[in-house]
Amino acid sequence: MSAPPPLQIREANAHLAAVHRRAAELERRLLAAERTIGAQAERLACHDQHLRAALDELGRAKDREISALQEQLLSSEATVRSLQAAVDQRDQMIQQLQPRADLLQDITRHRPPLAALLATLEEAEELGPLPASHSHRAQLLPDGPGPPLGNNMGKEEGQDDQDDQQPAVFGTTV
Repeated sequence: MSAPPPLQIREANAHLAAVHRRAAELERRLLAAERTIGAQAERLACHDQHLRAALDELGRAKDREISALQEQLLSSEATVRSLQAAVDQRDQMIQQLQPRADLLQDITRHRPPLAALLATLEEAEELGPLPASHSHRAQLLPDGPGPPLGNNMGKEEGQDDQDDQQPAVFGTTV
């Protein structure tokens, strides 16, 4: 075997040096990439930890809110039951008072005729009794005067009690 020419040896040495430099550069880049990846992994782990803590806090806040809403729901349901009981009680009272309300409505329907009747009776009271001079001479009925009208207070017929009788007076009691 013969020795390679010096030019080939130099070229081979230069090539080996270039490969060695390239390997060293790739190792530096690999270390830098590993450091970058490590830093990124550390940041991601820290960020993940913060997100997990925030998620846990959000879960606890949601649980507190759900608990508060459940308490509010229970309170609202109790209020609804209380109001429903009050409505039922008022409905019973309305049913008890309905006949009286119907009676009062009947009374109010009959009130105008009763008021007119009372006004007429008051007017009749203001007129007073007929004067005594006209009562014997005036003929009120076409057939002539009938028997005198008056209260029979247990006196027998035939007794002359015209002097004892008082004239009829209309009266009202309200």
